[in-house]
Amino acid sequence: MSFIPVSEDSDFSYQNLPYGIFSTSSNTTPRIGVAIGDYVLDVSAVQHFFSPELAGCCINNQSTLNALMGGGRAVWTEFRNTLLKVLSRDEPCLRDNMGLRAQAIIPMADVTMHLPANIGDYTDFYSSRNHATNVGTMFRGKDNALQPNWLHLPVGYHGRASSVVVSGTGIRRPNGQVLPTPTATTPVFAPCKLFDFELEMGFFVGPGNHHGSPITMETAADHIFGMVLMNDWSARDIQKWEYVPLGPFNAKNFGTTISPWVVTMDALAPFKLPHEPKVDPSPLPYLKEDDSYSFDIKLFVSLQGETMSKPEVVSRSNFKYMYWSMRQQLVHHSVTGCNMRPGDLLGSGTISGVEDGELGCMLELCWKGTREVKLGESGEVRKFLKDGDNVIMTGYAQGNGYRVGFGRCEGKVLPANKI
Repeated sequence: MSFIPVSEDSDFSYQNLPYGIFSTSSNTTPRIGVAIGDYVLDVSAVQHFFSPELAGCCINNQSTLNALMGGGRAVWTEFRNTLLKVLSRDEPCLRDNMGLRAQAIIPMADVTMHLPANIGDYTDFYSSRNHATNVGTMFRGKDNALQPNWLHLPVGYHGRASSVVVSGTGIRRPNGQVLPTPTATTPVFAPCKLFDFELEMGFFVGPGNHHGSPITMETAADHIFGMVLMNDWSARDIQKWEYVPLGPFNAKNFGTTISPWVVTMDALAPFKLPHEPKVDPSPLPYLKEDDSYSFDIKLFVSLQGETMSKPEVVSRSNFKYMYWSMRQQLVHHSVTGCNMRPGDLLGSGTISGVEDGELGCMLELCWKGTREVKLGESGEVRKFLKDGDNVIMTGYAQGNGYRVGFGRCEGKVLPANKI
């Protein structure tokens, strides 16, 4: 345990120690921080406790986590083990140095969080079978819910890295081409009316691969640095008109929100679930897994309208509902020889469970506009998002007396630009 007090319901336990990039009003330089309880450890202030090689390549003058991400498994292990030692209640080096503690341990309320990485490329997958089945049923009928390829490969598309933003950034309702009525065949230019959130998780790539050399299943885990919460905002009416034949474009390129703290795979290791091989059909050999890479992470979406006194939960899901794993997504992405790079972001796709209360977007919750979603005891209802709605995603893995959590992935809907 740590000498820093941490409540049992804190996302940021001593067992977690997620990494992020922060600044303060007194020092506006973005730098690496570690979340623990209600505090942030300024890693630059304690870098002398790390080996000179690690501090030089991954801490000193680093305004993103990209260098650490690219360092690989041995560097990640040394970095985490050093933090565990420095923050331990049995280690005096920081515990008993009150001057250094005042400099290095900063109240979380006093920091500003930034994107954790320079994101070179962003890919979004479509890997929750429940979600894909629900959406397919709405638009193609139950008998044709899944496309023929879905059970054979992790379906994905290339997103827009430039519009990935950190939690707390407002998201403006997009304008675009939409069909004015269900039977219309000619579009109009108008603000999106069917504005939606998508409950996702994302992972950051660690060391990359050389162009032309795929990542294999045997080594894939060594290329996965850590995870964040993700809201991949969606303009459903814009998407409906534009997506044939190449898939979503403007309906998805205007904003993707991620939580600022990257939770490492080492912290999540205790929450790995038993292996359940896919057998109907069995994946092609390059996608087969011999062990589990599925994790028990509880996920929540809350919504607070402008006139509501508090957020109300609209969805409770779990990362365990993913059909294709992060390893399979990464291996499939690189199987052609596509070169991945440290800091690349890969999204899970909307994560939906089997019950109505576990659905990961408003499209499913309102079932394509056929039912209203009640917002708790507020008296308000929704089918899709209104201007001023604040969408808050949270998530954690529950241990014995501690949590490994992700903080908040939050964004407020801003009015569309005037046409």
